[in-house]
Amino acid sequence: MPKTKNSITQIAYHIDRLKGCTACPLMVGPVVTGRPVLSKVYLIGQAPGPREGEMGRPFAWTAGKTLFKWFDSIGVDEETFRHNVYMAAVCRCFPGKAKTGGDRVPDNVEIKNCSEWMQKEFDLLSPELVLPVGKLAIEQFFGKTQLASIIGTKHRHIAFGKEFDIIPLPHPSGASTWHRMEPGKTLLAQALELIAEEAHWKAIARAK
Repeated sequence: MPKTKNSITQIAYHIDRLKGCTACPLMVGPVVTGRPVLSKVYLIGQAPGPREGEMGRPFAWTAGKTLFKWFDSIGVDEETFRHNVYMAAVCRCFPGKAKTGGDRVPDNVEIKNCSEWMQKEFDLLSPELVLPVGKLAIEQFFGKTQLASIIGTKHRHIAFGKEFDIIPLPHPSGASTWHRMEPGKTLLAQALELIAEEAHWKAIARAK
């Protein structure tokens, strides 16, 4: 994408349109998005939790604290990250609570609806490093898979008409013990090392 003055305007316009989306009647608004950032690094979460809507930004609660501790350990603090990485999600609204407890998992129609916004973001940004966080985000690129077989690895991937490096991460939820026990703990460390070696990540770290 050419680095023109209009590029940031295009991203800002895209986010304004995204915030007005009402395609999924079971989703609980508001739409949660990151800042309009021109970045080659693209993070994909699963879906916002119940607190992110009132906070007005993704990963604004407990899971975010853990996620940003991970990134701080490889040279990029939270504010630097938010200013330099485009933050997206499989679904941009809170799915609501499941009848069996916990947050409801978005259905296939909701995921497809939101993927149209992701397609536009890939068209505008042409990301070169994609970081899917959590099982739902990972499955959008790799299908059903075990975390232990995919975390700690780097792949060259094609999706949304673009080719890019992709390094999956586990979800930093406090309810999950996967990233705090073996083999998850070691595989997470390997994934973070891979991210730290990426040229675009190093450039963000230097921007602090």
